[in-house]
Amino acid sequence: MELVVPPDRRCRLIAELDKVHHVSTIALVARRFGLDEDRIAALADDMEPENGLIWVLTLHDEDSIMAFTPEGIEYLEALIADEAQWRLLCGLLRRDTLG
Repeated sequence: MELVVPPDRRCRLIAELDKVHHVSTIALVARRFGLDEDRIAALADDMEPENGLIWVLTLHDEDSIMAFTPEGIEYLEALIADEAQWRLLCGLLRRDTLG
């Protein structure tokens, strides 16, 4: 927190807060990455709000909708890249042991 003295000389405390100004639904994120929603949900299974996972509540559905902050999309992108590297490594190892 910092004490700010504006030109009108009234003092006020300003707390710096992380603000989320938009989220992307799981459907939008899945389309962006070219994956289905079930695959994105599986990747996001262990994500927390600190990782950018947000649950959007709806009026008419008992289920909520998974959504991601921009940071959450970056987190998912890293998970997808890690998984791709792991699959590549497993394929190379399998080829070396079979060949």
